[in-house]
Amino acid sequence: MRAKRLSNPVSGVRKRLYSIKDAMIYFGRSEWSVREMIWAGKLPFIRDGRRIMLDINDMEEWILKNKTQTYD
Repeated sequence: MRAKRLSNPVSGVRKRLYSIKDAMIYFGRSEWSVREMIWAGKLPFIRDGRRIMLDINDMEEWILKNKTQTYD
């Protein structure tokens, strides 16, 4: 007998908190690079026991603050 697949009731909801590994993919950087950003105080984080979570809004804000434009 096949297992019944349950539908996700919040499938259209955007994820707010990211693990370090998720943030690594989001930023396109290594895990240690993301950890160094946290340790250096560049990214605020949420601690839940031993887990470290990053808010997507803080990650997007960091990207916007660190954008540079060059003019020819």
